Amino acid sequence: MIKKVLVANRSEIACRIIKACRELGIRSVAIYSDIDRNALHTLLADEAVHIGESPPLKSYLNMEAIIEAAKKTKCDAIHPGYGFLSERAEFNQMVRDAGLIFIGSSPESMHLLGSKVQSRQIMINSGVPIIPGMKSASKEIEEFRKVANELGFPVLVKASDGGGGKGMRVVRSQDELEDAVNSAMRESISAFKSDAIYLEKFIESPRHVEFQVAADNYGNAVYLFERECSIQRRHQKIIEETPSVALTQELRKRMGETAVRAIQAVGYTNLGTVEFLLDRNGNFYFLEVNARVQVEHPITELTTGVDLVKLQILIASGERLPFKQEDLKQNGHAIECRIYAEDAENNFLPSSGKILYLREPTGPGIRFDSGIYPGSEVPIFYDPILAKLIVWGRDREEARLRMINALKNTVILGTKTSIGFMIKVLEHPEWISGNTYTNFIEKHFGAGYSASEELLKYALAAASISFGKVRKTATIAKTKEEIPSPWSTLGNWEIALGKH
Repeated sequence: MIKKVLVANRSEIACRIIKACRELGIRSVAIYSDIDRNALHTLLADEAVHIGESPPLKSYLNMEAIIEAAKKTKCDAIHPGYGFLSERAEFNQMVRDAGLIFIGSSPESMHLLGSKVQSRQIMINSGVPIIPGMKSASKEIEEFRKVANELGFPVLVKASDGGGGKGMRVVRSQDELEDAVNSAMRESISAFKSDAIYLEKFIESPRHVEFQVAADNYGNAVYLFERECSIQRRHQKIIEETPSVALTQELRKRMGETAVRAIQAVGYTNLGTVEFLLDRNGNFYFLEVNARVQVEHPITELTTGVDLVKLQILIASGERLPFKQEDLKQNGHAIECRIYAEDAENNFLPSSGKILYLREPTGPGIRFDSGIYPGSEVPIFYDPILAKLIVWGRDREEARLRMINALKNTVILGTKTSIGFMIKVLEHPEWISGNTYTNFIEKHFGAGYSASEELLKYALAAASISFGKVRKTATIAKTKEEIPSPWSTLGNWEIALGKH
């Protein structure tokens, strides 16, 4: 059994892994950059090691420094979380070469899946349906033109070696193609150090449905059902739910079995996610495999009762899957909202600053996975996710209403967030009807989003109550100095709140 884990990540996912380790009786080591010296994950871990300067290349992407930190603190395993080095086969191999356990799949399977072009070919050979497109990456614009004309517009230009919407361009006419190819290539080089891009047919208004899979080192593999992740902006998910309203039991079984076949084709072990696009006719197409724990993993945990991070650690420790496919069931409905430090009224631009006040929602069926606390910094260097709000309900409507109320009772002062926007999405008639497609935000919020004045009113009320308690305490203690208004002591602050 693994006894000590270095968590090669930060913020909420690092906190999540540290808590899972604690429940398993495993000691944890956090790493931190200059700006993260007092971050929540640094404070939660049993030990913490300074890893470098704030820019990711000098800290959370510094493979040699991370492995040295693990060896120095006598760890026997490294958990990469998501993002950063989590899907880098090179880092995976370096960890193993250092005599440490990498909590994830093998570097060989990760390498095969790291290239979207290569993984597409593997899926074709395994009978997994894929979106029509190029079979190899290219830099020749004439080849892109040829394939685009054969497929018919619109088409999608994609980076082969990355994800998260980077290096991705929708092209609707021949005139747009060359600029799209060149800009996608530049962005791919910047984000992934690779200019490998390819082209595939753009599926209009699909659903984004992914399947959680798990495999041990003894040939056992299962799927833990689906998550619908269609509510996205700039190809980045912001709201996820399970089960998907679009899947019948027969289609769910077929897609799940296809997902298992996909990972078995590359000898994949540990946890992973197979992503599909689902069109309006019920046809599904392989998109990619995410060889790591997903941001949205908690909704699967709430509906299956399986702790996925603990499962990762147990599989990496050499244990067998503790269940078979027929043992797994879905119970109720779960929704996750990603709370980002971003300005939903200004094209979702990142918003950095200091958390001046935080009130977490509480109640039955509510979970708040957070990487922040009052006084913590929200730096400019990393992904702006602050927390994930996850709720469970007996059915979709109960979960929806519970989520809206939980969002309205989440108060964050000091940086803008997307809370108000997500309330608007969940209150939209088309979301309520289950018409959730990947162009949902573009279609229904194309003209932009403006926060209600009520958001300000309720934020002020909630924070005022909190500061009022401080004032009352000070009065009881007979403090002679008058306590100033909280609004005069906060300095520059911004409201991020949903109404009650």
